[in-house]
Amino acid sequence: MKKLYLSYLNSFQGLSKEVWWLALITLINRAGTMVVPFLSLYLTQNMGFTLENVGSIMTSFGLGSLLGAWLGGKLTDIMGYYRIMLISLIGAGILFITIQFLEGFWPMCIGIFVLMTIADAFRPAAFVALSAYSKPENKTRSVTLIRLAINLGFSAGPALGGLIIATVGYGGLFWIDGTTCLMAGLMLLYILHPKKTKLSDAIGQLSPKSAYADGKYLLFIGSMVLFGFAFVQYFSTVPLYYNEVHGLGAFQIGLLLALNGFTIFLLEMPLIKFMEGRAGSKIGYMIIGFLLLGFSFLILNLSSGHGILVVGIMLMTFGEMITFPFSNAYAMDRAKRGNQGEYMALYSIAFSISHIFAHNSGMRSISLFGYELTWYGIGLVCFFGILLLLWLKRTL
Repeated sequence: MKKLYLSYLNSFQGLSKEVWWLALITLINRAGTMVVPFLSLYLTQNMGFTLENVGSIMTSFGLGSLLGAWLGGKLTDIMGYYRIMLISLIGAGILFITIQFLEGFWPMCIGIFVLMTIADAFRPAAFVALSAYSKPENKTRSVTLIRLAINLGFSAGPALGGLIIATVGYGGLFWIDGTTCLMAGLMLLYILHPKKTKLSDAIGQLSPKSAYADGKYLLFIGSMVLFGFAFVQYFSTVPLYYNEVHGLGAFQIGLLLALNGFTIFLLEMPLIKFMEGRAGSKIGYMIIGFLLLGFSFLILNLSSGHGILVVGIMLMTFGEMITFPFSNAYAMDRAKRGNQGEYMALYSIAFSISHIFAHNSGMRSISLFGYELTWYGIGLVCFFGILLLLWLKRTL
């Protein structure tokens, strides 16, 4: 047991202090992101929207995310990653608090769109900051540490969110999310200011290459769009499935989603360190992650018992643990070829595109065909994503 414990601690060694501070800021920020997994429930149960309305609102979520990621990447190459991260955190904090007061379909669509535009400008800037803060040999583990912070916050968030809904209602979620964004912004301001880290946030190159002209990278991005299409179902259609088919309440759904975050917190770093020491390629590991994610949906059709939900979310969790760190590291490595902000923005845009189509398609699919056929369809999406990665692997 002691050897296992020491091995776990060893997986964290060698990371820079700036990466650790960025992880702490991310943890504080993500601890309050309990709104997202309950957003579909909030819109249907509290606001009275239909599934089609919710699908459209979630499309505006994705469109805002898309614009925010693109804008964040462009501005990062112009202004530097630090300023964009700070503006995004403070702006998102104010908007999260404000959005709970919106009423009606179109105000909610516009509010969600503006919120995600500001909030998701943070992602490409943070990826570039992570690249600047990390040693080259530690980039995959640095990404994993940030994901660890995200999931540690997310493991507590849904459980706490379910409890808050049961006691004070949905409004408390927006207050907490906004407050934690503001706290994260203040920490960034006072701890990771460029003058204190002695790291310049200027990242321009003399002859930068465009990410949009990198054919192999675009093929990779296409596979990530499909991965994101399947993955984000766990934040819209899957919670509804838990509620409508298995009769789980908000608190039970929160606990089930918290299992995902807790498992990642416990196992992802040693798993990535173990896999880094093997001969496998980043693309090969991503294919494994795709397979696990696809199976997490297919097995939901095998049993009506609650136990299958635990198996499903664990398969998804391991698929996520493998795919995200290696895909992120692949994107950062490829970004050395040109404008880093643009490359990392395109990586973020892949998941924004998923948000645009996935939530709406998923909602409409379960409305027209039911959950069983929808889960088979998601499995097929994962299969096509694997084909794209196999094509990429062959070209490399």
